[in-house]
Amino acid sequence: MSSEKLTVFEEGQVLLFNKPLYWTSFDLVNKVRIIIRSSLGIKKIKVGHAGTLDPLASGLMIICTGRATKKIDEFRDLDKEYVATFHLGATTPSFDLETETDNQYPTDHITQEKVLEVLKSFLGEQKQLPPMYSAKLISGKRAYEFARQGIHKELTPVTVSFREIEMLSYDIPEIKIRMVCSKGTYIRSFARDLGLALNSGSYLSSLERTAIGQYRVEGANIIEKFQEYVEQMKQI
Repeated sequence: MSSEKLTVFEEGQVLLFNKPLYWTSFDLVNKVRIIIRSSLGIKKIKVGHAGTLDPLASGLMIICTGRATKKIDEFRDLDKEYVATFHLGATTPSFDLETETDNQYPTDHITQEKVLEVLKSFLGEQKQLPPMYSAKLISGKRAYEFARQGIHKELTPVTVSFREIEMLSYDIPEIKIRMVCSKGTYIRSFARDLGLALNSGSYLSSLERTAIGQYRVEGANIIEKFQEYVEQMKQI
């Protein structure tokens, strides 16, 4: 086995992964690091990701190794595409399925035409308030740490932009939407804002990140295939 094969990840690789549901972004980064180190005998290697994906979301993550970690900021700045399912007529404190439903709202007044009209109003640049159940830092602690203790903290709105919004299906109480948005956009916050705009409630019931810039989830690895590939490298 040549030394060149052992150091390909140290020299720098940009890897696409389809993150499994319920895994944290750190779980995936750590697993990739462990596979590379244990399979190829590399004692230390830099591994990082170009954008967090919530545990309750699946889909594309870009992971960089070695010298390629210098490119992480470039990838973070790229637009993201998501396919999201929203449950109308109810809310949760986390704006997704991490917490239980806390309120119910009417949906009888909601029509497909009304939803399309409201979705159109989200296009372009706007201020968005991040969710309390997020990794935003407040006084050195993550916002979700305060939220899980029942402590309310004020978060600062951020500027985001929605480039494209397309309704894929309408089956009240659930609607499925494809959207392309700027970095830093919280789809859970969009769920809250969508409910308010419809004079009802809404929470995010499923989310898949399908693209980051020109990179698509269809070209991504699953962790099992990556492990097989790296294991084969040491046999060459």
